[in-house]
Order: sequence, then structure tokens, then C-alpha cells
Amino acid sequence: MASVTGLTIDDFEKLPEALALNHELIDGELVEVSGNTLGHNRLRDQLTRLLSTLVEQGKLGEVISEQEFDFQGNAHGPDVCFISAAKLPLLNPRLRVQRCVPDLAIEIVSQNDRFEALIKKAVRYRRCGTEEVWVFSIENRVAFLLNENQRVLLDENQQFRSDMIPGLSIRIGDLLDRL
Repeated sequence: MASVTGLTIDDFEKLPEALALNHELIDGELVEVSGNTLGHNRLRDQLTRLLSTLVEQGKLGEVISEQEFDFQGNAHGPDVCFISAAKLPLLNPRLRVQRCVPDLAIEIVSQNDRFEALIKKAVRYRRCGTEEVWVFSIENRVAFLLNENQRVLLDENQQFRSDMIPGLSIRIGDLLDRL
């Protein structure tokens, strides 16, 4: 595909699904994102189920996977995200790219991703207002946590938890062992 540059979120919104599929908009350019492996999909779905149960029980908001958001003119679709009840009115079901950012974003390193690139994306998410970002590496059995108070790499024996979702606490290794 020829390089497409100088695009805005509104331009991206108007692209045909076939062109936008598996792409993000980064600094005005369409950038291909890799397809997901079975392990990636299983972890994404497991995280979605885990978070959804707790979020629904507490009436805290909504958990969505693979939804694109506007991160200061860049369209990124975190693998899993949590949107608080206060932000739900900002969601527009007719838009491909939501014009707000999630409260919690989770990225999973895919086979063609570079961990460093996902960390850069996590920093962008935080800079744009996402309160907490997690990046999971299945291969390395670690998770990187980035929030206002921490930038820490957690190993498989540590806990995946977030103060935004009461009751959320599971050993990272236990998540990965289910794949």
C-alpha cells in the first residue's frame, strides 16, 4: 500500500473499513498494526472477561476491547480498556474513533510489536489523560505498569491490580498460564 500521510482523525473516520482495518493513525500517517496470535487473543479475552465482571458488578462503567480513541489526533485501539461511568456519555456508537480517552488502557505485545514501541504508546496514552496503562508481554511473562505514581516492570509472581476497579487482583503468571 502506498503511504498515506497528512490524515486527521476525521479523515481516518471516513476511510473505508477495508483500508482502516488493522491500521492506526499516528502523526497523520496510516500505520499497519500486526494481526493477533491465538495467545494474544486469549489474553485479551481473558482480561476483558475479568474486568467486565468486576466493572458490571460495581456499576463502574464499561470494558471494551479493540476500540479506537483519539489520543491528541492519533487513533489508537488499546487491546482492552476501561471507561468510567462518568465518561460513558462521551462515547458515540456511530464513530469509529471515540473522541475521548479511556481511564485504563491495556496493550498486549504482539509477535511483530516492539516492546519499546508499546511503551512509547503507553506514555502517549498517559500524556493524553489515560490514568493507567498496562503493557503485557506473553513471551517475557512480565507486565509494565504506568500511572501517576509508578513506572514499574512486574514479573509473573506479582499482581495485576488497579485501584480503579475494586477487587481486581490476579497474579500475572496465573493470567499467562491460562493461555
